[in-house]
Amino acid sequence: MTHLRDLPSVDRLMLAARAELDEATPQALLRAAARAELDTARRALQQGEAPDPEALSIEALARGVRARIEQWLTPSLRPVINATGVIIQTNLGRAPLSAAALAAMAAVGAGYSNLEYDLERGERGSRNVHLECLLTRLSGTEAAMAVNNNAAAVYLALIALAAGREVIVSRGQAVEIGGGFRIPDVLRQSGAILVEVGTTNRTYARDYADAINERTALLLRVHSSNFRLTGFVHEPALGELAEVGRAHGVPLLDDLGSGTFLPTTPYGLAREPTVQESVDAGADLVTFSGDKLLGGPQAGLIVGRRDLVEQLRRHPLARALRVDKTTIAGLAATLQSYLRGRATDEIPVWRMIGIPLETLRARATAVAAALSAAGLRAEVVACQSAVGGGSLPGETLPGAGVAVAPGPEGAEHCATRLRRGAPAIVARIVDERLLFDLRTVLAEDEPALVRRVIEVVGAG
Repeated sequence: MTHLRDLPSVDRLMLAARAELDEATPQALLRAAARAELDTARRALQQGEAPDPEALSIEALARGVRARIEQWLTPSLRPVINATGVIIQTNLGRAPLSAAALAAMAAVGAGYSNLEYDLERGERGSRNVHLECLLTRLSGTEAAMAVNNNAAAVYLALIALAAGREVIVSRGQAVEIGGGFRIPDVLRQSGAILVEVGTTNRTYARDYADAINERTALLLRVHSSNFRLTGFVHEPALGELAEVGRAHGVPLLDDLGSGTFLPTTPYGLAREPTVQESVDAGADLVTFSGDKLLGGPQAGLIVGRRDLVEQLRRHPLARALRVDKTTIAGLAATLQSYLRGRATDEIPVWRMIGIPLETLRARATAVAAALSAAGLRAEVVACQSAVGGGSLPGETLPGAGVAVAPGPEGAEHCATRLRRGAPAIVARIVDERLLFDLRTVLAEDEPALVRRVIEVVGAG
């Protein structure tokens, strides 16, 4: 039986573990791992767990030290093959970036850049210029800026334009979206005073007009990004709200949530309001995300009247919320795809949305054939893919995937092993089978997916 006194000293364990480690491994890291390994062993002995004496040998403890160091040095954030069929999968990093965006981010991040330097004049410049010209051309507005996400964009607009004053919102739009982001809470934190009008299901333009007074700072429309009210419902058109705002000299802020520059109806999806439509309808400020339907890196984008955008830029909070050089580079490359009319070809989100069903079936047939050739029970099945990311709630796209029988270990066990492997694969379980929806699997990742499924399911 092993006792506490039988455990090696920290220095002795470090010496044993060092023999098979890279010479460059810092001594401080080795010492921390050795102490952690010995602490674990002591707790086991003190709690009377009586582990196998072999597990507490210096050789076993040294292996444990090396394993800890390897774990600590392995990034926890790593690539995942998304086989769920949810295109903008929030938990899996939302929108995959285009090749142009990745190249631009790498080029700017690898060295110095003119982030805040005017090369022509040879003096300090502004980071805002790199995106503003692109956003204003695409949206048709006077001015634009970017912050680190859309929640920040809404918060900045409220605190800069409405702190201590009233903001009028439809009661049906005082909602909570992902991550516990509640519109009423955001308003309170910004110092703005929430004024709810109408009812949960029916609100009219006159409700806004009747609530306006000398304390009113903004009219706010919040897009129902992740839910939908149906039945006996009514919300005023954005143009009606803009008319109310103009008549009373009150700006209208339109929070689009996801936001898109392209129409969604050509793909068989419900109509999602575009940024251009909001601007044309008369919104004075429009906020939307950079990493959802836009298909770029995480950001909150703000377009609208120059005087309002300037107030946001001058607010002290704007500096805390600003985006870095790589985000600006990735966003600029993404926006340039839209300007060139190449977004549907170059941006992965739109390629996934627009991929023909026949192409998906052909890919699924090839994957199923490769798995079947390895002895797995795999077949092509019809499935429904979702846009996700709070965009187009309830809307799906018809797709094709591969269903694989998991064997005696069961689907949950196989799904767990796929998630924990390299590359990690996240799939769905349907009718006790693993379902791989190929709409969200990048074509270049298919060989890795086939290999991993054969390793996991075939072994079972």
